[in-house]
Amino acid sequence: MFNRREFLTASGVGGAALFLGNTSYLNAKTLEKETKSMPENYNAKDYSSLIGIDGFSENALKTHFTLYQGYVKNTNKLVNALSQILEDGNISSPEFAGLKRRLGWEYNGMRLHEYYFENLTKNRTDIGKTLNKRLNDDFGSYSAWEKDFRAVGGMRGIGWAALYQDTTNGKLVNFWIDEHNTNHLAGGNLILIMDVFEHAFMPDYGIKKTDYIEAFFKNINWSAAESRLANRPIPAEASMIK
Repeated sequence: MFNRREFLTASGVGGAALFLGNTSYLNAKTLEKETKSMPENYNAKDYSSLIGIDGFSENALKTHFTLYQGYVKNTNKLVNALSQILEDGNISSPEFAGLKRRLGWEYNGMRLHEYYFENLTKNRTDIGKTLNKRLNDDFGSYSAWEKDFRAVGGMRGIGWAALYQDTTNGKLVNFWIDEHNTNHLAGGNLILIMDVFEHAFMPDYGIKKTDYIEAFFKNINWSAAESRLANRPIPAEASMIK
């Protein structure tokens, strides 16, 4: 079950029209024409090694990979179309504004999926000492963090459950990302992310999202999550503020 934006992403912008916000549309043939001869800026990564992971069917993963590849494809088309509009000097046009607004949704759809696939693994790992300590320090205990993260993922709506590191003070915090581009932590460093769009869990679990979340936790690549931690001390000038 896909929403309208997912359908347009999966089918590519070569269909009837590219959806831009709630009211603005751009003829997809125009976008195709403007970008057909331009180079790709981003290449889709191969995550087929995840096939066979416990709790995720091959069909669900392949469908998910296809959706991800659609985000990469559309990101390239939007970047190139915007470059052409800029070169042509049409930056005051509705097309420029509409595509610019759309870019964040497609680009984040690409990047968030890469974070997601890369923090999954068939070879189960234990949480590292450094990340475990940070979770204990910032949430009171690992179990308190996990309870909160699961609760975020279980909320109604489509989006992502994300563990961020606040780059101003190094602290860890759980966030809900609405769709792809709303409610990000400004300046946040993504540590762990879980896709809770319908396409991530309904092929295997129907409406039983909690079962999908359980499968996710069994397959977290903790090494990847810990590698994303950064040592972010508070700047001297900021630490002086009382």
